Amino acid sequence: MTEHACTARIAWTGNRGTGTSAYKAYDRTWQVETPGKPVVLCSNDPLLGGDSGLHNPEDMLLSALSACHMLWYLHLASVAGIVVTGYEDCPEGIGETAPDGAGQFVRATLRPVITLAPGMDAARADSIHAEIHKYCFIARSVRFPVTCEADYRVADQ
Repeated sequence: MTEHACTARIAWTGNRGTGTSAYKAYDRTWQVETPGKPVVLCSNDPLLGGDSGLHNPEDMLLSALSACHMLWYLHLASVAGIVVTGYEDCPEGIGETAPDGAGQFVRATLRPVITLAPGMDAARADSIHAEIHKYCFIARSVRFPVTCEADYRVADQ
């Protein structure tokens, strides 16, 4: 095994001047800073008082899971000789919240729409998804089930 490090800086930006002096005295906003990359402005889930116009941790986890799956899919498709010309996903994560406020994801479903070049074997293209969880860093790191319901299109010639 080879280890590698990922780094980021998370900086709370929600101090309105009195810090956390009262529950409603501060904003649930922060920014994600990764060296050499644009800053991502974030907030809490709107159900918990966050700004619905900003990314929240749940959005980012689900997006990371979907993006990791996509990147491995494209890699494995290329190796298998499957030509993909388009890939879009609208994943859905289902969470649950306990009475004390503790929450967790219980499952996620990826729903990629994959466009294949004419003449590609859709059954072989679909079988690639089963291989991805052997490799995807994010999927291998979460403790909830992740399923994939892919749809395939053929590119116009």
